[in-house]
Amino acid sequence: MPSTVFERNRPDARIVTESLAESRQSVYWLDELPVIERRPALLTSERAALAVVGGGYAGLWTALLAKERDPAARVILLEARSVGWAASGRNGGFMEASLTHGEKNGAQRYPAELAELDRLGLENLDAIEATIAERGWQCDFERVGYLAVATEPYQTAELAAGHDGETTVFLDREAVQREIRSPTYEGGLWSRRDSALVHPGRLARELLRACLEAGVEVFEQSPVTALRADRDAVELSTRTGGVVRADRVALATNAFPSLLTRFRLHTVPVYDYVLMTEPLSAEQLASIGWSNRQGVADSANQFHYYRLTADNRILWGGYDAVYHFGGRIRPRYENRPASFERLASHFFTTFPQLEGVCFSHRWAGVIDTCSRFFAFHATAHGGRVAYSAGFTGLGVAATRFAANVMLDQLAGLTTELTALRSVRELPLPFPPEPATWPAVQSVRWALDRADHREGRRNLFLRTLDAVGLGFDS
Repeated sequence: MPSTVFERNRPDARIVTESLAESRQSVYWLDELPVIERRPALLTSERAALAVVGGGYAGLWTALLAKERDPAARVILLEARSVGWAASGRNGGFMEASLTHGEKNGAQRYPAELAELDRLGLENLDAIEATIAERGWQCDFERVGYLAVATEPYQTAELAAGHDGETTVFLDREAVQREIRSPTYEGGLWSRRDSALVHPGRLARELLRACLEAGVEVFEQSPVTALRADRDAVELSTRTGGVVRADRVALATNAFPSLLTRFRLHTVPVYDYVLMTEPLSAEQLASIGWSNRQGVADSANQFHYYRLTADNRILWGGYDAVYHFGGRIRPRYENRPASFERLASHFFTTFPQLEGVCFSHRWAGVIDTCSRFFAFHATAHGGRVAYSAGFTGLGVAATRFAANVMLDQLAGLTTELTALRSVRELPLPFPPEPATWPAVQSVRWALDRADHREGRRNLFLRTLDAVGLGFDS
């Protein structure tokens, strides 16, 4: 089988070992945040107009926008641990306008709605940028665009097809090398308008601050263990003994098992692995260029994503997407030496001129993958409970869109958002265990094989494409 560029140009094992030797198993974005007073756990029984379960981006946006719609409403947010500790504090900080995990995926699944979804996604990103500017949020927001790079010759044709000459520009090998110098690059597609970068931890912290200033009551260390509905309210019980009875409930629990059992097979938790370098020196940064600071991802099925931070570190993540039998989420899964070593090897294949750079942090997080690769939305208990999940690694901006969807649904409104077919329809669920684990491993094998065969998908992958049930890294 033909090899990929990362197999043909492996760095010396010593380089990889030395680069990881001093790294620590910890999330950079959260480590460097100032310590703040934690919110109390819920110990009492409370009544609210709206209860939000989950203190990540989706839950925070939902609570904040709910107070903007009705400042007098009592809004309570319940977080199992601390606000922003899970996916919202561990992601790469890519804030994409796309609501469909890319143009190709949207065109395959909802071609009639794609133009509208693209417009709504761009409006959503514009609104986030305006909110950050108007409120003075300090979260390292940069509207620098996104560069998709081809690391194999066959990938350039698809990138060239996305060129519009204005907001999206194709770069041949010579042009892409002028942007970022890597011997692996064959070409690139620079989307200038529809992507931004942000500091994930600071964004979560600013959202929390805005929620508190708006009057949202936030309780941490308060995992919700049960949801029950009666005629008068929806009741949430917490492990701490607290209870919230709410008129409406928004569930924003990401990859963790849904409180609505009917939706538990609609997502699977997939572990993604990340490295962060030490800050680059001026000389090291000059050796790769990157003066326009775009976010970058390569074009393989098993892809890498990477970006610069405000202090010129490089975040380097992706490639492996690891599912554990039974959909288990365990702290021990976050330390996977084989994935970190593979990432480091691929880093130095991409940037051999950075030999000697060390990684300061390594970590992992769980992605709420669904079969259509972008978020779905649902209601339960007569429209009194709304649920959004399945962001599949592209939710930093899309969570705000989801928050507006849930609030419209909970208000019983027919709006531009709730009328969308992509909002009204659910993706196909994954099969229950013991079928899920071997199915996921088969798909991972098939995707790897496609990367070794110039992107050609075998019958198994084509069949999954046809029925709308797939899996991606």
